[in-house]
Amino acid sequence: MLTRKQYELLMFIHERVRESGIPPSFDEMKDALDLKSKSGIHRLITALEERGFIRRMEKRARALEIIKLPDNVAETARPATTRNQALRMSPGRHGRGAASDPRAGGNPRRSMGEGEGAINVPLLGRIAAGTPIEALQNKMADVPVPSGIIGRGDHYALEVTGDSMINAGILDGDTVIIQEVDTANTGEIVVALIDASEATLKRLRRRGDSIALEAANPAYETRLYGADRIKVQGKLVGLIRRY
Repeated sequence: MLTRKQYELLMFIHERVRESGIPPSFDEMKDALDLKSKSGIHRLITALEERGFIRRMEKRARALEIIKLPDNVAETARPATTRNQALRMSPGRHGRGAASDPRAGGNPRRSMGEGEGAINVPLLGRIAAGTPIEALQNKMADVPVPSGIIGRGDHYALEVTGDSMINAGILDGDTVIIQEVDTANTGEIVVALIDASEATLKRLRRRGDSIALEAANPAYETRLYGADRIKVQGKLVGLIRRY
């Protein structure tokens, strides 16, 4: 699952390589995505590399190799031919512009704020992407989410506070869409309830009889708990960002 910015960057790199055979520079990527600094590009590239979409080759200038593309692009064999097309195919931003979910084949969809093609998901409060804070709250509001994000089962939304997951493309103030499950595979990003009192958003790693909750920011340490202290309350399936 890619965030909108990750998807935009991947398609921009792909199109540039397809046209010229040379990946864009960091400055070109920064300008194309309207970011203020190259540090944001570094984070996006790291996230794409971790997800297996690109590979960085050491000791070579502009050494980025596309390994795979999102399913809808690979299946149709018709990648976006301009940056505007890539933007139109990217996941919808909350309440702005026409967009589509990448997994939905790139067909235009009204913005989530307009309601067409969207499903209301309950917003249950805030979740810490940092030091664990209070557990989930009661329903605060409804959040319209593109139907392509929603799979089987129940889903809910949470507002992210903190920056411990920034290298996974999850920023302070984002709204994450969570599929309600009580189990998760190692490596998945989950809502974890610690000691039935504190909830946090982290990557789950199983280590024997213990569970590690791993941040995506080197400023935060990985925390290790006994398996009986952790209850999975859902796993990440989507993200909404306001601008």
